[in-house]
Amino acid sequence: MIEHEFTAALWRWQARDEETSGSWFFVSLPFDVADAIEDETGPRKGFGSVRVEVSVGGSTWRTSVFPSAEEKTFVLPVKKAVRIAEGLAEGASCRVRVRTV
Repeated sequence: MIEHEFTAALWRWQARDEETSGSWFFVSLPFDVADAIEDETGPRKGFGSVRVEVSVGGSTWRTSVFPSAEEKTFVLPVKKAVRIAEGLAEGASCRVRVRTV
């Protein structure tokens, strides 16, 4: 398992469904990090998600990154508890450490 570090801006997903729109926040992985994760994990099933452990500031959690056709890279969901704990608002840049698990 290789660890990757990068800085990315937090963005809000705009759903077609008004009820869920605005409730999901993500960061997009840089293309080189996404390529390295693809090389590390090989073929994937289902939605193509990859299990990862993530650290942002003092918060660490396990989740998955998901391939996004719109972003043309993997996207990483950032849950509300982390956004609050780290003081992250939409558009804020954050330092991310991610490794596959």
